[in-house]
Amino acid sequence: MSSHLKNLVVTGGLGFIGSNFIRYILKTRRDIRVTNVDNESVGSNPLSLQDVIPGRHYRFVKGDLSDYQFTRRVLKSASIVVNFAAQTHVDRSIANAEPFFESNTRTVFNLVRAVRDMKVESVVHVSTDEVYGSIDRGSFDENSPLNPSSPYSATKAAADLIVHAWNATYKLGVVTLRCTNNFGPFQYPEKFIPKTIIRALYGREIPLYGGGRQIRDWIFVGDFCSAIDLAIDKGDPGEVYNVSAGNELSNRDVAEGLLKLLTNPAARLVDVEDRPGHDYRYSLSSEKARLKLGWKPAYKFDDALAETVKWYREHAYWWKHVATARVLSGTPWKEHW
Repeated sequence: MSSHLKNLVVTGGLGFIGSNFIRYILKTRRDIRVTNVDNESVGSNPLSLQDVIPGRHYRFVKGDLSDYQFTRRVLKSASIVVNFAAQTHVDRSIANAEPFFESNTRTVFNLVRAVRDMKVESVVHVSTDEVYGSIDRGSFDENSPLNPSSPYSATKAAADLIVHAWNATYKLGVVTLRCTNNFGPFQYPEKFIPKTIIRALYGREIPLYGGGRQIRDWIFVGDFCSAIDLAIDKGDPGEVYNVSAGNELSNRDVAEGLLKLLTNPAARLVDVEDRPGHDYRYSLSSEKARLKLGWKPAYKFDDALAETVKWYREHAYWWKHVATARVLSGTPWKEHW
């Protein structure tokens, strides 16, 4: 074991992808010490890492990146930052956009300022395919214009531009990853796949916005974690890398696949009103990530979906306390958040 550990700060490490990444990195690397920074707000679940024991390789710090002085302090000895901190629930952003500006844009402004002040070597900023908006045919590459459609994606696009500007002006060592729809263990019940699983387990109808015709490209969270790991070592500062696994399916197709795995005859699909500004299709080319980072997905979609269903069946203790009526709502953009 190396006597000197790189200090890796993970922001938003109690969220879905963040907690999966911490588990991944602690299993695959022994040369780092992870500091998990999370404000324990919407989407965070302390149970996601309850079995990770604090020690030489891991510690948790509760705090809010909207507090600049806190952000400076927590980055004091950081070598690397991986930034997951964000609110990601599109429906909530439609109902109440202001928290998304605070969590997704102001915090990134604070983060890049603090990274520069504290002379952090490198940053991996985690973005989303939604900043590109919808595409009818073909796939977006890293040079495609940003065209966000929701308050959520607009705040993420603003964050991407802040990161880009700090690299161009101050030579900040920031790499941006834009990924397609992740799924897997520890995903908040408000998201499409866990909501479908949980509602089906309860024998409730499965709502499909506008008939479920929207197309998404799905990736198992473990595959995205491996891309982030590669980006830490191989990503070029200032560059953007799209990450996608090529599993384009309609929401209806995914829901039907879940019901087959769940074998619950009481659950059935129902069409509900479409949410405002709903993008029809997301699609990214991951050619650059595959060529420059040497990344490729390891999981087959059907196998990963079955593994995800099994996890939710066996881990009700993790989701029951957060799977409230509002979170499982069929039209959550109409709820008061």
